[in-house]
Amino acid sequence: MSLAVVYSRARVGIDAPLVSVEAHLANGLPALSIVGLPETEVKESKDRVRAAILNARFEFPARRITINLAPADLPKEGGRFDLAIALGILAASDQIASNRLEQYEFIGELALSGQLRPARGILPAVLQTSKAGRGLVLPRENAAEAALFSQARILPADHLLEVCAHLNGQQTLDFYQGQPQVNGTDQPDLGEVRAQHHARRALEIAAAGGHSLLMIGPPGTGKTMLAARLPGILPPMTEVEALETAALHSVSSHGFRPEDWNKRPFRTPHHTASAVALVGGGSQPRPGEISLAHNGVVFLDELPEFDRHVLEVLREPLESGQITISRAARQAEFPARFQLVAAMNPCPCGYHGHPSGRCRCTPDQVARYRSRISGPLLDRIDMHVEVPSVPLDVLHAEQDSGVEYSATVRERVAQARTRQLERAGVANCRLGNRDVDRHCRVDQAGRTLLEQAADKLGLSARAYHRILKVARTIADLAGSEAIATSHLSEAISYRRLDRNT
Repeated sequence: MSLAVVYSRARVGIDAPLVSVEAHLANGLPALSIVGLPETEVKESKDRVRAAILNARFEFPARRITINLAPADLPKEGGRFDLAIALGILAASDQIASNRLEQYEFIGELALSGQLRPARGILPAVLQTSKAGRGLVLPRENAAEAALFSQARILPADHLLEVCAHLNGQQTLDFYQGQPQVNGTDQPDLGEVRAQHHARRALEIAAAGGHSLLMIGPPGTGKTMLAARLPGILPPMTEVEALETAALHSVSSHGFRPEDWNKRPFRTPHHTASAVALVGGGSQPRPGEISLAHNGVVFLDELPEFDRHVLEVLREPLESGQITISRAARQAEFPARFQLVAAMNPCPCGYHGHPSGRCRCTPDQVARYRSRISGPLLDRIDMHVEVPSVPLDVLHAEQDSGVEYSATVRERVAQARTRQLERAGVANCRLGNRDVDRHCRVDQAGRTLLEQAADKLGLSARAYHRILKVARTIADLAGSEAIATSHLSEAISYRRLDRNT
């Protein structure tokens, strides 16, 4: 035969559309052309493929070879199509059997020697290949990542010759049997944070309901320590959440590490980060920090030091849980259901309200410093908590008393999250307006309290609803079906940094 079709997968965001690699041999002057909107890396594959075929002791056909990557309007990039192109040429020239090609999909970059090199973005391809009912032949270095999906049929190989032997029935490739490691228990422990009971309580509420949190206080009061311990008290990840998070890291520039499986991300971008670094972008769209923190935490330290434009791009993803990156040639959507935790000093010098009295900032300087965070963004942060300086004698006294560790807090958080999922199917932070009306009802005394708070604090309708969501989480932690006035009072206390206070 002079025509062969081999299946592979492209990479578009976190999607992996099917690509049919069609190889056709015709009479004419020897040449190899690749069509189907290939990027530079794909065009260069013809030299890699020619050398790999020759070094594997096959004959490279001295004919006019055309490789079509269908669909033609889908951009193709990377060296992931090398293996499929080589097999298509060998099958079209009758050097390997073609009757089993339709049972598999092939991804892998070829070295000049014929060795298989790993490719990025394997996990999305694995998910789509399994849905199509085919096995996936890939480089052995990608096998551990691919096996994170328990239903995948993975056939790892080291060399082009191994794949050819398998297709010819001479030597069978074995299915990969590795099991992913279950991580997520080696997080910093909350028991290491002394005192700061109010901030610890706020952190527990934030973890239980998935609420965003802003901590404000002088340097050295434990804001960063608290934020770093949030992943350790979050509920365990489900397999779906773990796969979503792993898929996003798989298509990123650094790839996914199997040891991070089932571990909630904790991303800490520096305040010099650009908007593209935070939300993603590039000519070939890649996920940014908020997508790499999907189902995890983004911690923004020194929040007022971030460029205002950079902070403003967070407003929409905080509400929608996804980010759409549009370019002239393509568009990509990335999920971004992250939990925002931020920290800031109370003033430019950092010591406003400190017992030492060392702050000399004027009220105008304090106001200008805090105004670097826009009202719309601050309004979208569910909880604002002060983290004050703690005297040393209090710290020493607590070291001798019992402290509560992450495992204990995580158990309460998991129970509260289970109540939320059974009631509404989502965490409280994701409740829509109708869900708030249905699940966050309050009695007349609570309604009066909320109206007084809204009038005194100048709360927006969004902040009003967020108080109700936080109160619902507090009630869930207490095991209460109804939202009591005490729950509302505590929720209101976490809005002290609104603009009109």
